Amino acid sequence: MQDALPFLIVGVPILLVLIWTIANYNRMVRLRNHITESWSNIDVELKRRYELVPNLVETVKGYAKHERDTLERVIELRNRAVASTGSANQQALDESALQIGLKQVFALAEGYPQLKADAHFLALQQELSLTEDRIAAARRFYNGNTRDLRQLCEQFPTSILASMFHVEPPEFFELESEAERVVPRVSLD
Repeated sequence: MQDALPFLIVGVPILLVLIWTIANYNRMVRLRNHITESWSNIDVELKRRYELVPNLVETVKGYAKHERDTLERVIELRNRAVASTGSANQQALDESALQIGLKQVFALAEGYPQLKADAHFLALQQELSLTEDRIAAARRFYNGNTRDLRQLCEQFPTSILASMFHVEPPEFFELESEAERVVPRVSLD
């Protein structure tokens, strides 16, 4: 028994530190995988939006032929957003611009009563609205996982472990507040 005491005094703390290290490393890996999955969900919904935008623009073009500049601008913004594969911040900037452009299209549609009543336009508008809700939910999930990994990487003592294993948390996916503040003008003439 006396021979085992020094082993227990040294071995138990080492074993506890090893278990703590493994558990926290696995937690970081799990969070990183959740972030990858949630980014994939955002990507799927963004692609869905990108497919809806040209259909929406073509529908509006049929009614609002002289509003071509606004509609072409939305297609340009859509193409820029599709091509954006950089950081979450860069993609958020492109998405904000597209969101503002889409709000302008819906504001434009307010001036065309026959367009507002068009079944195809209404279906596209509803589909786009559902897609926007899905994007917002996926963005919240992504940002929540990013927050959790950031906290883990910045808090002591797990920050030491994150630095040892070179765990870098990604950026948040935040839209510019300007996109959230822009409200389409509605005329009830």
